[in-house]
Amino acid sequence: MAYGGPAGSSFVDAGTGLGYRTSTAATDGISGANTTGGKLWLPIWSGEVIHAFDEYNKFAGMVDSKTISSGTTMEFPITGTVGLKSAWEAGEELIGGENSAATTFQVKLDKRPMAAHFELDNVDLMQTQWEYRAELARQAGMTLANARDKQLAVYIMRAACESVVTGDPRGLTPKEPFTSTTVYTDFGNDATDNSGAQGDFPTVTSTAAERTNAALQVLQDCEDWMVYLQENDIPTEGVYLAVMPQAFADIRALGVARPNATLTTDPAAWSDARPIFGGVAETGGLGGSIAAKPTIEETLEYMGVTICKTNHGPFGIGAGNDYAATNIGEARYNLCGRGGKGDNTDATLPDDDSADITYSGICRGLLWQRGCVASLGLQGLKVDTVDDIRRNTVFTVASMMQGTGVLRPECACAIIDNTRSLHAGGNNIAATSRVFARQAWGMEAEHIRA
Repeated sequence: MAYGGPAGSSFVDAGTGLGYRTSTAATDGISGANTTGGKLWLPIWSGEVIHAFDEYNKFAGMVDSKTISSGTTMEFPITGTVGLKSAWEAGEELIGGENSAATTFQVKLDKRPMAAHFELDNVDLMQTQWEYRAELARQAGMTLANARDKQLAVYIMRAACESVVTGDPRGLTPKEPFTSTTVYTDFGNDATDNSGAQGDFPTVTSTAAERTNAALQVLQDCEDWMVYLQENDIPTEGVYLAVMPQAFADIRALGVARPNATLTTDPAAWSDARPIFGGVAETGGLGGSIAAKPTIEETLEYMGVTICKTNHGPFGIGAGNDYAATNIGEARYNLCGRGGKGDNTDATLPDDDSADITYSGICRGLLWQRGCVASLGLQGLKVDTVDDIRRNTVFTVASMMQGTGVLRPECACAIIDNTRSLHAGGNNIAATSRVFARQAWGMEAEHIRA
């Protein structure tokens, strides 16, 4: 089918009508009088990609996100503690607190951008068919958002096992991880997914009752976490719990009738079949109707904690959660949420050289307040395209610069399954502290202070 511009003109001669593939290269311009026609789709498409990125990104809105227009570093201030003199006597000098030095935390952009790319043999479709262009924009935005979600989830995990910097004037002690040698093994452990990407040990199955007990324990952890925040005057707005979808479903289903006995006609037994998160007024209306169509964006509210599900958290023992093997960015992002890392030369540190601890210190969930991590982004999205005449295609890349840093490690805490102890020098050492969690996940401390 032929396309033409207005009578007496054509795209090649006058820049009107349809732009064809051979004249759309953004890097070499367009010959003749036309200087813009073949490149008009680039800014439009880049805006669509940014929109899709914002739509699919989950964690960026749950941490302290900042955007810079230039440069590579942003500094977040740490000020000295405010001193108090309860009875200020005449002639007594005040010195302004224990530490008057103004220092900062530095958050830097990654050294290299992340990029989504594809190749087309007919770029005309990108210009003339919105449905085609919108789908590619959706896929490019979702690809970048998913990669960024994994990086932010890992940095929340870093904050959950990070220690405060030496001499931090705030004087807070971060909460140690929530750990268990039994119950967390059952958290989100669907018997049909034991060897999957987010399953548990390949030989372990969990009953519905065991998964229910694990879900109830995690809700208690939420209560303990909120108490910790309140007792330490840490803001309680923007508090989240992230778990894998099966674990979320176990929490969502708490109180849903399972055996026939809970569906008896005896009203006295109806309380056994009232969903906690089913929007039931008697239980506080903590969730919407369980008949609603579930989505990945669905959340629950419990004791001030927003519970969310994600496919991009470092949870479970699947090989895909060993980012040291399947890198998701710079070395600082490539931790191993399935555990099993360590140092077998130091008797005080955990080790994974024993056959019975293949998975030790498994991350099962993350609790945090949004101030724990800073997400830094360079304004805008860069789109490049080139006409490859050798392949008779058009190659397109969408890239963006992002960076991440830990601000307040006391604002994050991990839920760890340490069913299999961490070994060091022949001694069993459970992952009950942040230092051992760092070793289990293969993490080096990176709390950068200017």
